[in-house]
Amino acid sequence: MGDSSVHIKEVIVVEGKDDTAKIKQAVEADTIETNGSAIGDAVIKQIQHAKEKRGVIIFTDPDYPGERIRHIVSNAVPGCKHAFLTKQEAKAKHNKGIGIEHASSTTIIAALAGVYEPKEAYQSPITKQDLLEFGLLGGKRARQRREKLGQLLRIGTMNGKQLLKRLSMFQISLPTFEKAMYKILREEDDE
Repeated sequence: MGDSSVHIKEVIVVEGKDDTAKIKQAVEADTIETNGSAIGDAVIKQIQHAKEKRGVIIFTDPDYPGERIRHIVSNAVPGCKHAFLTKQEAKAKHNKGIGIEHASSTTIIAALAGVYEPKEAYQSPITKQDLLEFGLLGGKRARQRREKLGQLLRIGTMNGKQLLKRLSMFQISLPTFEKAMYKILREEDDE
C-alpha cells in the first residue's frame, strides 16, 4: 500500500474512493471522502476531529466541484492545509476526465510535498491594484491569466474575487507573484 518511504501524518480529505485508491498507491496515508459536494454534518465532524488530532490536508480535483468542496471544507474547518494539482497533471489520458485519480504517483507525492498551510493573520503585500495592473481582473485574458497563475504558484484555480484572498492565505510574496506574472506575460508575448 503506497510508497512506504512517504508517510503522510495528516488525514487527506478527498472527493471519493477512486482518489483514495490513487493516493494510497502513491503514499502511506489515511483519507476522508466527501463523496461529492453535498457534504453532510457527519463528514464535517469527522474532518474537524481529524484536524484536531493529526491535521488535515484538503486535496480535491482542480475543477469547479473540487474547488467548491475545498471552499466548503476550509470554511467549516478553518486552518486545514491545502494540496493542489494543475488541470494538466490531473487530466485523463484517453478521455476528458479531470481528477486526482488520473494523476501519477510522482505528481501526487510532489503535490503533497508542496502543501500550503494558511496563516489567517497574514496580510498580503499584494493589492487589488496589482491584480488590475497585471490584467487579472476584468479584461478578456483575466481568467486565462488567473488559471496560469494558479498553476504556477500551485494554489488552484479561482475567480477574481477569491484571488487576493488565496494569495494572502498562502502567503505568496510580492516578488514571487510578480515573477510568476512576468513569466505568464512573456509566454503571451511569444504566442
